[in-house]
Amino acid sequence: MAQLVINHDTCIQCGLCVAQCPFAAMSMVDGKVEINAACKMCRICVKNCPVNAIHIEEEQKAEVDKSQWQDILVYIEHDHKMIHPISYELIGKALELARPVHMKVAALMAGKNIKKLAEELLYSGVDRVYLYEDDSLEIFRVDSYANVFEDCIHRMKPSVCLVGATITGRSLAPRVAVRFQTGLTADCTSLEMRENTDLIQIRPAFGGNIMAQIINTRCRPQFATVRYKVMNASERLRKPQGKIIECKVSDEIKKSDIEILKVEKKAKVSSIEEAESLVVAGSAIKDEKGMKMIREFASLLNASVAVTRPMVEKGLGHVNQQIGLSGRTVKPKLIITCGVSGAIQFTAGMKDSEMIIAINKDPHAPIFDLAHYAVVDDIYTLIPKLIAKIKEGKS
Repeated sequence: MAQLVINHDTCIQCGLCVAQCPFAAMSMVDGKVEINAACKMCRICVKNCPVNAIHIEEEQKAEVDKSQWQDILVYIEHDHKMIHPISYELIGKALELARPVHMKVAALMAGKNIKKLAEELLYSGVDRVYLYEDDSLEIFRVDSYANVFEDCIHRMKPSVCLVGATITGRSLAPRVAVRFQTGLTADCTSLEMRENTDLIQIRPAFGGNIMAQIINTRCRPQFATVRYKVMNASERLRKPQGKIIECKVSDEIKKSDIEILKVEKKAKVSSIEEAESLVVAGSAIKDEKGMKMIREFASLLNASVAVTRPMVEKGLGHVNQQIGLSGRTVKPKLIITCGVSGAIQFTAGMKDSEMIIAINKDPHAPIFDLAHYAVVDDIYTLIPKLIAKIKEGKS
């Protein structure tokens, strides 16, 4: 990391840097200029110092020996009864990434009485499962789980660590990455591996207007959290393979500054990510009356209702129903879009759906480029007719 340095032997205490600093990060103390934490490294003081007494020193960090960091580690998320589907998606992608560079894939599991779940992972294609079992790990405490993750990395020295971009993963991954002074790319939607084992981490940026490719060339391990429903899950093997490595949970690992006072389980709500059929309301829906029509249509099809971002902004949908780069990624068997134009921010979140039916009165709507079936019609004319036909058929 770069830092600002003042040569006090050269400095003439003119005060120009103090007066010009836009962040009030410089002050005169006992006849010397001092820099505080408000400094944003804007370099204005460097450019304007009349005697060149201020300069930037770049920290020279040695590149890591990549040959010492091998294989891919996948963090397995579970509720002690079932493994979260995103873990199988991560394993599937890890196996794909590992193949060309001759790496192996390992999994990390932590919790209480979870050996049966670990045994189930041996059907997913992983080479090893690092199992940390202890009563203290029954409840997720981010600091003790970070200790587990750190211990596993020291044991294995993986080149890549993949974590699901869930509430748990988004809390855990950055805490572990900072312990190894390495980078973390959050909410990746695609991953690629170079021959030199550098991981190309692809994620949306600037509101989804560009897809950024991020590469960590000098540090290991390479951390990435990956969005749900953007990767293909690993296929279940007929016979288990690999082995379970049971790891000791030391007192140092158990250590936590978090005290659990009470645990309350939230009522399970249906998620559009798990829905097999979706009806999506787009910006052509103008009001609550239109949303009522969409909900009735979806109900008759036993489908869940989803929305685009403009609908959330208009207050006609909840953020949990939003599809797109700033919402959820879905992969249903059937998705029917109603009045959706098809902006890239939306289509990136549903483009892998098995069957896409698009309804829009604009024949040039971008959504039609993605749809398997395109219906050019006004939704306020077509949907009521479809509702009537479905009711007639059911009666």
